[in-house]
Amino acid sequence: MKEFEKMIRSESYNPMTDYLIGLRDHARERMGEFNSEKDASKREAILKSLLGKMGEGCFITPNFFCDYGVNMELGERVYFNANCVVLDCAKVIIGSDTFIGPNCQFYTPIHPLDYKTRNTFIESAKPITVGKNCWLGGSVVLLPGVTIGDRCVIGAGAVVTKDIPENSLAVGNPARVIRTIEQQ
Repeated sequence: MKEFEKMIRSESYNPMTDYLIGLRDHARERMGEFNSEKDASKREAILKSLLGKMGEGCFITPNFFCDYGVNMELGERVYFNANCVVLDCAKVIIGSDTFIGPNCQFYTPIHPLDYKTRNTFIESAKPITVGKNCWLGGSVVLLPGVTIGDRCVIGAGAVVTKDIPENSLAVGNPARVIRTIEQQ
């Protein structure tokens, strides 16, 4: 449990402890069940038993993958299209009414740049937050520690390396804000 606590506090931790390996194995097993289940209500029950928080009306399209699940918090009516990956070593919080395109990836872990340290498996993680009423186009990648403000659109294929302010349209690699989105 100690390494889990360090992990979610964004401190350096060892992901190779029996406890963390067991949590990842459990999540992988549940994701296997989810991805092969044909009945939508049974898929929803699997997600509710795995995710830290899942608001009403959420829909995640198989195939879906996560490291732990317990570190994910979804608002209401969050939609994930197919083949999304969430490496939730730190919290991943997604606001209500947010649409996630296919093949999007959320990466919270940070591996050391120094190969000797990296080879010890010690890592850290930073949370990712996506606001309410956002739309992430297909194949968007969110890197550790980023926050996307409310009512943003992130263009397909963007790699978000820094925070994006609310009401922004951001595109590219690295993602950059190209304009403000006027709200009605």
